[in-house]
Amino acid sequence: YTIGLGFGTHIKNLGKTTCVIGHDNRISSEDLYNALETGIRQTGINVISLGLCTTPMYYYACIKLEVYSGVMVTASHNPKDDNGFKFAFDEKGNCKGQEIQDFLAFIQAGNFIMDGNGTLTKYSIKEDYLNLFRNNFNFGPKKVKVVIDPGNGTTSVIAKELYSMFPFELITINDENDGTFPNHHPDPCVEHNLEQLKQKVLETNADIGLGFDGDGDRMGFVTNTGKFIPTDKYMIIIIRDIINKVAKKEFLYDVKCSKSLSDEINRLGGKGICYRTGNSYTKAAVRDNDLPFGGELSGHVYFRDRFPGFDSGLYAGLRLVEILSNTDKTCEELLEGINEYYSTEELKFKSPDTIKFQVVERVEEYAKSKEYDYLSIDGVKVLFDDGWALVRASNTGPNLTARFEASTKERLAEIENEFTNIINEYNK
Repeated sequence: YTIGLGFGTHIKNLGKTTCVIGHDNRISSEDLYNALETGIRQTGINVISLGLCTTPMYYYACIKLEVYSGVMVTASHNPKDDNGFKFAFDEKGNCKGQEIQDFLAFIQAGNFIMDGNGTLTKYSIKEDYLNLFRNNFNFGPKKVKVVIDPGNGTTSVIAKELYSMFPFELITINDENDGTFPNHHPDPCVEHNLEQLKQKVLETNADIGLGFDGDGDRMGFVTNTGKFIPTDKYMIIIIRDIINKVAKKEFLYDVKCSKSLSDEINRLGGKGICYRTGNSYTKAAVRDNDLPFGGELSGHVYFRDRFPGFDSGLYAGLRLVEILSNTDKTCEELLEGINEYYSTEELKFKSPDTIKFQVVERVEEYAKSKEYDYLSIDGVKVLFDDGWALVRASNTGPNLTARFEASTKERLAEIENEFTNIINEYNK
C-alpha cells in the first residue's frame, strides 16, 4: 500500500495520470497487488488492472494501451516465498540501479499526494497477446514434436492455448496453475530444474523440450537427446538464422556468456556488444542501440526483428521451433561448428546485501595486485589467454554470482579454485 502511494505520487509528479498493473501466480501476489492498487488510486492515479498475467503480457499491455507507467507484482525466478515489484515510470522501461535506490528514498520520505480516488478499469490483454503471436511465424514442412514445462508458473495460464495455435505436436507437463511450484523450482536456466522435462522428451521421442520461469519472461531448453543447452548457445542458433535477414548485424550479450558466442558473431561477420548483466539493463541497451537481437545467460532474450523487443519465454521458444520446422537438423546439429570451451554453471555464494559489493571490490583489488587484465562493466571479469573468471553481485538477491570458463578442463579447475577460494575468503 505504501509503495503504491509512493509510485502514484511519483508518476503524478511526472505528469502521468494512468498506470498498468498485473501480478504473477505466487500465493502472496494477489494480496500485494490489491494493496498496491489501493495505494496508487488514493493518489488520484487511474489504474488499468490486468489481474493475473505473465510479465510479457504486462509488457505488451503497456505497449498496446500506450501507457508506459506500470507495476508488475512478481519475484520472477526467485524462491516461492519471495515477492517483489517491477516498476516502470515512463517509456524508458523498468527501473534499474540508482533509480530504484532513489525511489526507495522517495517512499521512505513519505511525502505522498493523497487527494483523490483514481478509477479502476479491468482489462484483459489475452486476445491481443495471442494475436501478436498468431501471424508472426513461418513454420516449415517438418512436424516438430515439442514438450513444454511451465513449471506450474504463470505461463500455465496461457502456454497450452498459445502453443496449440501452431502446426506442431504439443506435449505438456506441470501446466497446472499453482504458485507453490509443487514439482520443481521454475527457473529453466538451472539444469537441475529441467530433469522432468528431459525425461519427458526422451520418453516421447520429442524434438525439443522448452521450460519457462515463474513469470514467463525467460526460457530454457533441452535437445532431443535430453541435453541442457545454455542461453548463450541458444543465441548462436538464433544469430545464425537471422544475421543475413537483418540490416544491422550487431548483437548484445552479457558478461556471463561464453566466448563461443562472441567467436561465432565475429565468424559470421557481425559485431558483438558485451554488456552488464541485468534484465532491465540489457533490454534497454538492445532498444537504445536499435539492435535486432540480444540477450543474457539468465534466459532473457530480446527480438526486435519482428517482435516488439520485450522478453517473452514463450516467443523465444517458438522461434526455435520455427527454425527446427524448416530444417532436417536436430537441435544439437544446429550447434555444430562452434568453438567449444569448458564452463561452469552460474555459481551462487550467499552474501548479505550489506557486504556483497565490498567483496567484489576486494576481488578487483586482488586482480590488480596480480596484474590481471579485467573488465569492470559488471563486477570483475578477469581475462586470461585461455579463459576467464567472473565475480559479481547479484541484482536480485543476497548473493555473489560467479562463472568460469577455460579452453581445457584442467585450466577451468585452476581458475575456478583460485577465485572460489578468494570469494570464500573475502565473504567470511
